[in-house]
Amino acid sequence: LLLSGAAAAGYKQWLPNTNFETAANWEEGRVPCASDAIHFERDQVVSVFVKSHHAVKDMYLPLTGEFILASGAGFAAFDGSWDPGCDSGSAARFGDAEGLSWFDPALWQPLQQGERVFAVDEERVPCRYDDVIFEPETSFRVNVDSSQGMIHLRSISLMGQTFTSTAALAQYLRGPSAPLQFHGNSTFQVTGTACADKSGCACGNAQDGHRICAGRRCPEAACPSPLRPLGHCCGLCGAMVCLEFTPDFDLQQYRERLIQTFLSQPQYAGVQMAISKVHKAQTFLGVALRTSTPVIQIVLVDERAGSEPGPAAEQMAADIMGDIVQHGKA
Repeated sequence: LLLSGAAAAGYKQWLPNTNFETAANWEEGRVPCASDAIHFERDQVVSVFVKSHHAVKDMYLPLTGEFILASGAGFAAFDGSWDPGCDSGSAARFGDAEGLSWFDPALWQPLQQGERVFAVDEERVPCRYDDVIFEPETSFRVNVDSSQGMIHLRSISLMGQTFTSTAALAQYLRGPSAPLQFHGNSTFQVTGTACADKSGCACGNAQDGHRICAGRRCPEAACPSPLRPLGHCCGLCGAMVCLEFTPDFDLQQYRERLIQTFLSQPQYAGVQMAISKVHKAQTFLGVALRTSTPVIQIVLVDERAGSEPGPAAEQMAADIMGDIVQHGKA
């Protein structure tokens, strides 16, 4: 396929936080009020961002932790005055964030992905050329255990600062907050550079595929022969095309071509597409291993088909192959 253009990086934002005012962070499902007794576990390790001022009756703090106070935020002793809606006087316990893993796809949100485009599970977690965002004025705690001991990124934004090099990030990681925010065996390699290969770059998360799929419960596939796309945890009902490509192939431009030529057509209104460069799988002694041979994987799912593979997805796959025969070499 002789096309030109540039491969784009993705922006992915971490969703959970350990903010004081986030109701979901408290075991009772609500933010403590003045007559409550606030409990942090003694051995809990946590960084907590506080956005506003709070009256406090009792507070039990962990041995290792911090409050990050926004302007005007803080705590004051409760004077016993009546507080509407706050007559419980119960214990309010801050929840445990230790189990939140960097490699859990459900904890990341892509910021640039179109509604008709999806990503296989390995690519829902930050890839090696992605920009990672932890929302400003937000505290967090994330386990960065990985099989490689190193997480590669283009950039990472923390507490309103964007870091585009490993050296700059290292200064932040030596600060007091970083050990409360990140724990696990990995360090970060931040390059500040995008994928330089216009045919695209593989995500780089294959070695942590078992971590990515660890918390995923796969529903029983409704079709008799579900597809198993590379990098995806569960079987899918749909169609799949794998393309070999020439050195002149441009992944970003070809993605746009598929969106404009096929996905935008009314007959494909229910079809969703994932397209990326992956490395071929090869089975050795019953174990699927990734090879060094790259291919372009296109996965098509018809959301309207229910239990069937989806005639629209199958037809679009056939039309893509016809388009390749007419305009390029596969």
